Amino acid sequence: MVDTADMFRLLQSILFRFEPERAHGWAASVLRWLGRFPWLSTRLRGRFHLADPRLEVRFCGLDFPSPIGVAAGFDKGDGLAEGLFALGFGFVEVGTITPRPQAGNPAPRLFRLRRQRALINRMGFNNAGMEATAKRYANLRFRPGPLGFNLGKNKDTPQEDAGSDYLKTFEALRNIGDYFVVNVSSPNTPGLRALQTPDALRSILVPLKERAKEKPVLLKLAPDLLDEEVDELADLALELGIDGLILANTTIGRPGAENEPLAKEAGGMSGAPLLERAIALVARVYRRTRGRLPLVGVGGIFEAEDAYRMIRAGASLVQAYTGFIYQGPSFARSLERGLVERLQKDGLSSIEEAVGKDAISESAAP
Repeated sequence: MVDTADMFRLLQSILFRFEPERAHGWAASVLRWLGRFPWLSTRLRGRFHLADPRLEVRFCGLDFPSPIGVAAGFDKGDGLAEGLFALGFGFVEVGTITPRPQAGNPAPRLFRLRRQRALINRMGFNNAGMEATAKRYANLRFRPGPLGFNLGKNKDTPQEDAGSDYLKTFEALRNIGDYFVVNVSSPNTPGLRALQTPDALRSILVPLKERAKEKPVLLKLAPDLLDEEVDELADLALELGIDGLILANTTIGRPGAENEPLAKEAGGMSGAPLLERAIALVARVYRRTRGRLPLVGVGGIFEAEDAYRMIRAGASLVQAYTGFIYQGPSFARSLERGLVERLQKDGLSSIEEAVGKDAISESAAP
């Protein structure tokens, strides 16, 4: 029997010879095709997902079969969710979606840093817009886990009108998505990160939270914020009743890749070099909020140990994008299997028992 990992290594060696966005387009075509056959998706999920009650998570009132999810950016509203669920993920986040269709930045805009196991992208919220996205996801036939939508503003929307963009997109997708994420932290839309101030966020989050009612609303922050700014925004999230934070988006820094020629390309970097900063941010916010603010950890997760460290730092869920691209279709199951092994080793009966274990012990240390 042919080993899945060997097959992927062969396929990856071929795909990695091509420009990254073209390779992604081919992979997306396969995932879309797979989503057309629910029976096949169901069978594949049986192979790529470890169905174990110890991995189940209750988060923001939603039930997740696994804490391993796909981060926004992989499926930009292209109808890939069913195919991604077939590969075993516990949840899928689609986006970033804007009200109007947007072409994004000129190509090339996606670059591999293979030695660092990283990517640099300056995609620029390329997507078909909220109406086309709503049509694509309105009647999913295979949906074994929660589906989230990551919301953004159009590039040409004035800063003072940003809140209306988030509201419009939410309304278009509210009956389809299980949770929603306010993205003000991408470095590839001019001025977007300026919305990460308390006053700007109030103008976006307060009306959105009032309209969302039972739908969870999360806020995604940048890893490049100062620690004091992160503290301030965590406090704001608690004050406004935001349902959770996602920590963190891509970085404009180049940790561990300063001498890499491609590191000079503009855009946000994702992948292995972000792991330590992402874990530190999760632990900081978990301690700051005393575990009262649900957290999703994202950035640099490649192995089960990475995911487990993120969870023990305070994340109830974790997401991956770059790690999935480099590790292949068995990524979710590999992490799930490794998480169960670590729970057994630590004498824990569920992944929820591990959340914040390290952050609590660090805060209790003299």
